[in-house]
Amino acid sequence: MDHGGCGILAHVEGGRIKKIEGDPDCPLNHGTICAKGLAQIERLNHPDRLVYPLKRTGYRGEGKWSRISWDEALETITKKIQETIEREGPETIAFAQGTPKGLELFLLMRLANLLHIPNISTPGHICHMPRETASTITCGFFPVPDFDHPPACALVWGSNLFQTNEEGIIGSQLKRALDHGTKLIVIDPRKSSVASRADIWIQPKPGTDLYLALGMLKVIVDERYYDKAFVENWTKGFQELEEHLRQYSLDSISEMTWVPKDQIIRLAKLYSHTKPACIQWGNALEHNINSFQCSRALLILMAITGNLEQPGGNVNRVAPPVIRPGELVQIKKFPEKREKILSPEFRLATMMGFVPSQMIVKAILTGKPHPIRTIYIQGGNPLLSYANSKETFEAFKKLDFLAVSEIFLTPTAQMADIVLPAATNLEFDDLGHFGLPHGFILARPKVVEPLGECWPDSKILNELGKRLSLGQYFWNDLGECLDEVLKPAGMTYDDFKNIGMLKGKWEFRSYEKTGFSTPSKKFEIYSEQLKQWGYYPLPSSSDLSVTSAGSDTKYPLIFTSAKDPFFFHSAYRNITSLRKISQEPTLLIHPDTASQSGIKEGDWVAVETERGSIRQKAKLDSEINPRIIVLSYGWWFPERKDLELSGWKESNLNILTDNNPPYEPAIGSTPLRAIPCRISKSAPF
Repeated sequence: MDHGGCGILAHVEGGRIKKIEGDPDCPLNHGTICAKGLAQIERLNHPDRLVYPLKRTGYRGEGKWSRISWDEALETITKKIQETIEREGPETIAFAQGTPKGLELFLLMRLANLLHIPNISTPGHICHMPRETASTITCGFFPVPDFDHPPACALVWGSNLFQTNEEGIIGSQLKRALDHGTKLIVIDPRKSSVASRADIWIQPKPGTDLYLALGMLKVIVDERYYDKAFVENWTKGFQELEEHLRQYSLDSISEMTWVPKDQIIRLAKLYSHTKPACIQWGNALEHNINSFQCSRALLILMAITGNLEQPGGNVNRVAPPVIRPGELVQIKKFPEKREKILSPEFRLATMMGFVPSQMIVKAILTGKPHPIRTIYIQGGNPLLSYANSKETFEAFKKLDFLAVSEIFLTPTAQMADIVLPAATNLEFDDLGHFGLPHGFILARPKVVEPLGECWPDSKILNELGKRLSLGQYFWNDLGECLDEVLKPAGMTYDDFKNIGMLKGKWEFRSYEKTGFSTPSKKFEIYSEQLKQWGYYPLPSSSDLSVTSAGSDTKYPLIFTSAKDPFFFHSAYRNITSLRKISQEPTLLIHPDTASQSGIKEGDWVAVETERGSIRQKAKLDSEINPRIIVLSYGWWFPERKDLELSGWKESNLNILTDNNPPYEPAIGSTPLRAIPCRISKSAPF
């Protein structure tokens, strides 16, 4: 149901799953299971599941389909790809992926690289990659919290791990640490479930996280709270950081962030003095154009306080001995990719092999720098997840050809020319957490046969590769692919299924042996590499507009957003048990703010920005700042057949967001939070 990786026990009778429960022997979640996990049987056997390929027969989005065979579906897609390449070149094709869950992203990249298709759209620029690229450049690895050795202090920043897809793994680990006495600091504009347990709860103005991090750094540097031995021996650029921080005053940072000066001081002191300490950072930090630099600032906090690669701090989890992602995706077969990619100016996005989604959309609409004619999408719902949904809608209407692999007929799938029925995680063998910097991979073995004619995404890509004359780079079946990935570990997938989890060789303070994996072999506070590429070498803001957001009398409020804990992004709004728990999109609003507009609990509220207007239902919350509202993300209404594309725009917050410049300059993040808005009471729809 998501990419969390919780261990489950599936009880099977007569080839059908009868019961699902958490696996108490799993070392990751220890038996914890969420509502999404329990709802997997409903998803598996849902009457609305796509169970055979479909071909559009009416106009795009009309909802008229005919059933076709797999052979016709694959042949149609193959022919469209070949025709597009022959007519205008591979750069006029784009592949798109939603949140990756297994090997499917890597096989999508493999197929693209072998076809010399440079443009792959993923959520990377707004999900994980700002943190991952910042980590790679700054210290050479992605630091994860070490809850196995309970930290004395945990700083949770922009992450609600008791109620997100990570709740089973990181959330349960944090709960056990808190039970052992770990001090908890939470930075979040709203009082989330994890903030409810905090020793210190900080409510910054949405979008000002970088400034708050700089304020913490200023206190720690000015007051000499840092680890002097680590700074002197293992960092590069500390003096430059000292000089950089002099331009900021705590008074100005307090004004920008809405966090009182004494709270910034207390926050910095508790984190720096309580050893060991770790930072658990969340996806919310990546939803503005300071995403990369904010990540750099938090990395510096980890390092100068002496909490990097220490037990109970933020640690390096080395990957297990399996095939490297670059080898699996066949990147060496496409050496000229950087010159062909749609947006080479976003160097870090290019380094990770993807194009920010807004650049794909704009290329379709403008034909600049060249057109995109054909798109293949798997596991994603861009009409809900891309910024500026209206523009995404117009772009999809303009495409020559759109193919979508999906489990249900989502709003995006309803726009397609060909829809392919995807198998769920319980219906095929797969690997979890491959390519992620968590230091382990998981076996996800097949439990039951796929429903109807459903195929795994990996199988679809494997068969397309063969049809596109690339058979020598693909496999007879997916079992061969899995065995190839595991070959360096000296095992087959059948062996791995009996083990369940494979870890790398984890150790602490590895930098003492080999240095950091950076050009200087030190932790690079000041990055010469970034300077050479034309980016800020120290954490600095690319966006000053956030400091004035909410001051416009036309749009006096600021909206941020939250993911619903009972769904996964925009998925599963059609699962009955989950919709009973969370029936409608809710908007958190302070009672005083609501009263000023005549809004009461349960009223429908119109939220308007310069981009458009949506409606969500008011839920009064006296603990949020009266100057902000918190919108629910990912809402559409599968039950509403009377609405266009199942109500894709009625409550979809990306109707309100913008995909125009400025962007984060290195990786292309767009502002999805901290957006000026206004509200009024609305009629229901």
